[in-house]
Amino acid sequence: MILPITAYGDPVLRKVAKDINSEHPKLKELIENMWETMYNANGVGLAAPQIGLPIRIFLVDTTPFSDDEDLSAKEQKALNGFKKVFINAKITNETGNEWVFNEGCLSIPDIREDVSRKEIITITYLDEKFKEHTETYDGLLARVIQHEYDHIEGILFTDKLSSLKKRLLKNRLSNISKGKIRIEYRMRFPELKKGR
Repeated sequence: MILPITAYGDPVLRKVAKDINSEHPKLKELIENMWETMYNANGVGLAAPQIGLPIRIFLVDTTPFSDDEDLSAKEQKALNGFKKVFINAKITNETGNEWVFNEGCLSIPDIREDVSRKEIITITYLDEKFKEHTETYDGLLARVIQHEYDHIEGILFTDKLSSLKKRLLKNRLSNISKGKIRIEYRMRFPELKKGR
């Protein structure tokens, strides 16, 4: 089932999400719905807060990035078919040089900005079978995971922009929260919710 994506301005996007256990109600169905919702919106990642749930789940499928001709063959191969569910994730280390990449977000449609992040991460997480993993990623793979991880920490990519850039985006962000935007996928807008 395709779920509405929570728009910028909703308080759920600012909450530090809570861990869950294997008894979480309808977890398998939730994960299936998240995949369907993400693919419907042409995303490469989706976190539970983006569908209104303050729990520590996000998923990533970087396959669409593997066609990018600007990437090395090695990076294209790493991105192709990388599809994972991350539950109760914790980034334990971020190293390497900061590098800039143009990011967007399904909760903040039609805004893309250059964001600086560390190039290498180590992350500990549970998969959908609640098996624990500790893995290290770099490059674009690390960036997509960092972006989704930020969502379960209550952080948005716009928080990482300069104060000048934030001021320049203020009206556009306000319009998103009010639903004054054209999009191709279902969204839930906080300002419209209040007005009911």
